[in-house]
Amino acid sequence: MTTDSRPADHDHETPDSATDRVHDTSWSANLELPRHAADRDLVVSEAVAAVEHTTAGHHVNLVTHGDHGHPEAYLYDALAERFGADLSYDYVEQCGCGGHVTRVFVE
Repeated sequence: MTTDSRPADHDHETPDSATDRVHDTSWSANLELPRHAADRDLVVSEAVAAVEHTTAGHHVNLVTHGDHGHPEAYLYDALAERFGADLSYDYVEQCGCGGHVTRVFVE
């Protein structure tokens, strides 16, 4: 018998916010949900929030929705504009589902 420790009102359709706390480790932010497909600005704003919630010396993998194309076309400049030299990033891969993974290192 297993015990589910999640609250009874846990919504399986909406994941817990990854930006409700600061991550003192490397982690991944899922930005490829249906709401992200419909709103590129939401992807960018949540990517910025994810970076803001990652402590120096760690990275966050930004998994972005494939409907917006390669993140270089819209995300990299937005991150550089917001954070300047405080971060660096590497494109990791395109997922089988069409999404993209960008690893952002917080300096």
